[in-house]
Amino acid sequence: MRKVSFAEFGGPDVLHLIDAEEPHAGRGRIRITVRAAGVNPVDWRIREGQILGAHPTVLPSGVGQDAAGVVDEVGEDVEGVAIGDRVFGEGAATYAEFAVLSAWARMPEGLTFEEAAGYPSVVETALRVIREVGVRPGQTLLVSGASGGVGSAVLQIARHQGIAVIGTAGAANQDYLRSLGATATTYGEGWTERVRQLGRVDAALDLAGSGVIRELVELTGDPRKVLSIADLGAPEFGVRFSGVAGSMPDALAEAADLIARGELHIPVEKSYTLAEAAAAHIDSHAGHTRGRRVLVI
Repeated sequence: MRKVSFAEFGGPDVLHLIDAEEPHAGRGRIRITVRAAGVNPVDWRIREGQILGAHPTVLPSGVGQDAAGVVDEVGEDVEGVAIGDRVFGEGAATYAEFAVLSAWARMPEGLTFEEAAGYPSVVETALRVIREVGVRPGQTLLVSGASGGVGSAVLQIARHQGIAVIGTAGAANQDYLRSLGATATTYGEGWTERVRQLGRVDAALDLAGSGVIRELVELTGDPRKVLSIADLGAPEFGVRFSGVAGSMPDALAEAADLIARGELHIPVEKSYTLAEAAAAHIDSHAGHTRGRRVLVI
């Protein structure tokens, strides 16, 4: 089979499309024929060797965690899923023609493989950070870098939970944020004053890692009310960095339910082939995403 792999840590140029042996489903796992794989910032952080503590990596290594496809192997002790089922979920080395998943859910009706591949990690992250930052119904959450995949999920899930959201993004994404139920404003010079004019901020999330931790602490008045998933220097300001995933099966079940009820939709901004994985990482690293980026196999 074909898969994307890297044999050394480094920039996008270390990624190569290679021929490799097919993986097989072990106990408690399923294998899918991958139709699409999600591209996440954690993928290029692992490739660069940034987060080896949280993600130990043995070289050479495959790439990717999220995927959607068709079940073609079911491991021992797996129940409730059969060969031929359309599923989305989390696994390892998902930038490939076949991948083994450790957590999965059936795809909701009407969802394409391309769309489904964009949900697993971002929904788990969105659910986790809303919970960890401690924001409650009736309060206001500020989201810095709100137009990407995680931001898109946070805005919709927060709205569903009765939490008001102020989102920052580029000028081109203001209407997009409003369509997801957020009060939108642009980042850049004077952004903190623009946020203050919109009202009280009870908690804040840094999703972009754009160097705004100090300002988020000032806006909330308490570093314990700020959480980052993108700025490794956040703890220097007393702000928690959230990088340890929670229950993916629970997140997938909730995602499937929200999608089926029309409460959650994350658009795919751009699709790539396996051979274009390096370009996908370059674009992901650059940010300014509206929704998700995925590889289509």
